[in-house]
Amino acid sequence: MKRRVQGRLRTAVVAGLCGLGAALCGIALWTGGPAHADVNGRTGEVLTYASPVEVLFSPDGTRLYVLCQGSAEVRVLDAASYAAIKNIAVGRVPRGFSLSADGKRLFVANSWDDTVSVIDTGTLEVAATWPVGAEPSSVVEDREGKQLFVANRISNDVAVLNAQTGAEEKRLAAGRGASYITPSPDGSRLYVTHVYPNFKPRRTGMENRTPPEAEITVIDTARAVVAERIPLHNIAHGFHVAFSTDGRLGVAAQLHPKNLVPLAHLEHSGAFADTLTLFGADVGKPVEIPLDELERYAVRPFGVAITADKSRIYVSCEGSEIVTVIDVERLLRFIHTHQGPYAQDLSASANYVVARIAVGHDPRGMVLSRDGKLLVANRLEDTLSVIDTRSNVLSKTVPLAGPKQLSVLRHGEQTFYTARYSFQGQIGCANCHIDSTFDGLTWDLEPDGFGRDIVDNRLLEDIKGTEPYKWNGGNPNLPTECGPRTEKYFWRAENYDDLTLTDLVVYVRSIPRRPNRWKLPGYELTPAQERGKALFMRTADKFGNPIPEGNRCSYCHSGSKGTSQKSFDVGTKKATDNTGLLDTPQLINVALTAPYLHDGSAATLEEIWTVFNPEDKHGRTNDLTKDELNDLIEYLRTR
Repeated sequence: MKRRVQGRLRTAVVAGLCGLGAALCGIALWTGGPAHADVNGRTGEVLTYASPVEVLFSPDGTRLYVLCQGSAEVRVLDAASYAAIKNIAVGRVPRGFSLSADGKRLFVANSWDDTVSVIDTGTLEVAATWPVGAEPSSVVEDREGKQLFVANRISNDVAVLNAQTGAEEKRLAAGRGASYITPSPDGSRLYVTHVYPNFKPRRTGMENRTPPEAEITVIDTARAVVAERIPLHNIAHGFHVAFSTDGRLGVAAQLHPKNLVPLAHLEHSGAFADTLTLFGADVGKPVEIPLDELERYAVRPFGVAITADKSRIYVSCEGSEIVTVIDVERLLRFIHTHQGPYAQDLSASANYVVARIAVGHDPRGMVLSRDGKLLVANRLEDTLSVIDTRSNVLSKTVPLAGPKQLSVLRHGEQTFYTARYSFQGQIGCANCHIDSTFDGLTWDLEPDGFGRDIVDNRLLEDIKGTEPYKWNGGNPNLPTECGPRTEKYFWRAENYDDLTLTDLVVYVRSIPRRPNRWKLPGYELTPAQERGKALFMRTADKFGNPIPEGNRCSYCHSGSKGTSQKSFDVGTKKATDNTGLLDTPQLINVALTAPYLHDGSAATLEEIWTVFNPEDKHGRTNDLTKDELNDLIEYLRTR
């Protein structure tokens, strides 16, 4: 059955349609048949797009595998003609894939199913589906075919499986939001990045206002142990890694936020630096280098590829919709002859960036062919860009099968991920909401005054019906939050036209909540969760004293989304805050969103009540034991 949004007031209708299972990175359901467009060429129907995120060649170079997140499948194409050979259905929201060393199996990490699909590349059929940790995001087999390594984004680890049976053997601790695994050229090491900043030990609440820290977790594949953790100072979000064929140069794509100063003066490159970390024998100690140049930015570097002769590095830049090309010889000469640090130097990249090649919307994974072509997966355009690496020219754009009509949701998601609306194209919504979620950082936003009202970034999943927005409740609805406020204080440039703003709001309202990993399959509660629920719902403390209604957990955090949509003073006002009256945050997937409180001062859920609730204003909790607090937290994790 087809559904259509009528007129300009589409927000509520389309957001409701997305409850049918549209997945995290803008995935909609195509009902088939012709799409009906409005006068602006967009359709209100909910369509399925391929949304390609990664690409691989078969070992003999005759086939091209395309991982399609939107349609939840691997598409197999002829590598010469790009003709379709077969589409292979996999699990929900696949995020990463890789081939076995012998090329006989293709492993797919299905992030919302918590599984790995094992595809027989001879028959092009799924031969097995193995359960794995929470939100698997990439998967790599060792060279001997004995063990399979899977990066899990929610459990912050790398699972080690038996490569023949799928049985889990151990877990290795990695960075927060472990997501992307890259083997060294000889296969002896795996390099794992993560998409959220690591937690750091704290002694006082304000230590959340320190630079973010990240790492590259290095795994010894022979022993299946962590051999090293390469620190990435000032980095919050890490993505793909690539190596030169001689193994002497490693390159990691990353995002360097400038969240410790007021988010103002975007004209001075004041929000983010888009950088790479170089490591290996060619550079010595790890070096961070910028991709940005004044008036030309490389927003959210994601994929990396190095040519076989080590002459060029290619970087896909999601928000800028470009591939940045770096001359390796000039780069190495620059870092060996110029004293750093370079990360925020807008004059540095002119010494080694030799081209910026326009590609499609939201370019992600890339792969180099044997004959000098670079293929780029354009997630929000359903195309592959083919770049001739000899001339650094876009030689071909390959469309993937699927709807050609632009839907309201698709246009809204393109708007969310692009940086084209901000001053000089420096940032987009997805800079602070990684993969449409959150970033684990606190920010000093200009409207409340410099150094005032430090705010924790909140999760966007399932936020429909949780207004008002902002911690002070100052924005009554999403058109206000995403429109005038964003345009004035973040973009400092072009305003959205009415249709674009409407489509953006439709998309943001449609972002679904990911599966909750703390709920049992039948949604029944464990004994600990039942005890926690009783504490959450209680109306009297352990001594029989009544708890005033306004101080009960269940009053402020009421309803299916855990918010009464009202503001309260819970005693957490800091010296930098203009008010102690704060909007009640929703509890959707609250276990994932540390740090906590309005300013991110609580590193854990427990700290909310043990460190920051001395006067029992944030619920009556001082009568609870450690075990009882643990039970309460176990219940909150199910929300």
